[in-house]
Amino acid sequence: MLEIGSIVHGEVTSMTSFGAFISLPDGSSGMVHISEISPSYVNDIKDFLSEGQEVKVKIIEVNEKGKISLSIKRALDESDRRRPSGNKRPGGKSRRMSSNIWQGQQKSNEPMSFEDMMAKFKQESDEKIIDLRRSGESKHGGGYSRRGNKNN
Repeated sequence: MLEIGSIVHGEVTSMTSFGAFISLPDGSSGMVHISEISPSYVNDIKDFLSEGQEVKVKIIEVNEKGKISLSIKRALDESDRRRPSGNKRPGGKSRRMSSNIWQGQQKSNEPMSFEDMMAKFKQESDEKIIDLRRSGESKHGGGYSRRGNKNN
């Protein structure tokens, strides 16, 4: 018997645009809504989860029909909740800046100058803008402006 508030391990069995279905130890299945996957914004579930992956989940609700609602982010330790996670690109690069950049330190624990932090911020901002433009082009037929004229 699963209790609300308990934390268990499960396996991702399938994913949709709105959530992931998890097989639980007792043989039942529950769903993690997209808003319960990570403390950071989740645009695409596949950036955070994959089928067959083992995950730690918290049982947050069992309704009268027996449907089980789960949360991955509520099962995280407190230190994991504060740290940005996920938003990984297929190449393994994070779309978010790592928290040590904002603390003014590089990975080698040497302080970064303000100019270095700004250069890093600008570089990552430019990458995000390029990603957004590519995304917008693919959604809007690419190569066409809003007025329907072919861009050259």
